[in-house]
Amino acid sequence: MQIKTYGDHLIQLTRLTAFNCFLVREADGFTLVDTGLKGSEQAILQAAREHGAPIRRILLSHAHTDHVGSLDALHTLLPDAEVAISARDARFLTGDRSLDADEPQVLLRGGYPICATTPTRLLTAGERIGSLEVIASPGHTPGHVAFFDHRDRTLIAGDAYSTKAGITTGGTLRLLFPFPALATWHKPTAIDSAERLRDLQPARLAVGHGPVLVNPIEAMERAIAEAKRHLRSENYAQKAY
Repeated sequence: MQIKTYGDHLIQLTRLTAFNCFLVREADGFTLVDTGLKGSEQAILQAAREHGAPIRRILLSHAHTDHVGSLDALHTLLPDAEVAISARDARFLTGDRSLDADEPQVLLRGGYPICATTPTRLLTAGERIGSLEVIASPGHTPGHVAFFDHRDRTLIAGDAYSTKAGITTGGTLRLLFPFPALATWHKPTAIDSAERLRDLQPARLAVGHGPVLVNPIEAMERAIAEAKRHLRSENYAQKAY
């Protein structure tokens, strides 16, 4: 697993060159954001040990398999760690793939594995866990959330953005790394969320796939504009058909 440190608080852990999770340093130890692919648990624990602190809590941006893949294994090894996910995406962990009546009735995409771990905390927008504020960012999944570190304005955006093979958002396809786009549930909602995340004016953008970007605002704006162009083209093609 590749390890990179950004500033005083953020450590990026990357498996297979493309799948990220993050350790965020707090006064009492680490917050782990996402758990990576299945089989990542030992490398995550080793990274925490090498950086001198225990993992106290596990936050999940959403319930896709590449973000919750090592959740059960980590929960077994860290039974006292808090486990938190949005109330909406928590249902996917149990196998409930139903959509709410007020949600776009669009086919769910991506893998949603059933997990044995029961979250100890259900997240709501605006609450704080240590230094991280929970930011609602639905679209990639119905209950996707991002995390904003107010100490240095780092935004951990999950799959609301991707920087692998160039920055994208809103389900824009990159042939060199198509997976975030192929797993995006509802593109218009994802674009709206991307705009709200941009409006936070982050100084650093950390994502589920790809490198961390410093001073990312201009790049985020380009990604939003591209996503809107693609969505208009898709809507035009559907109407023409």
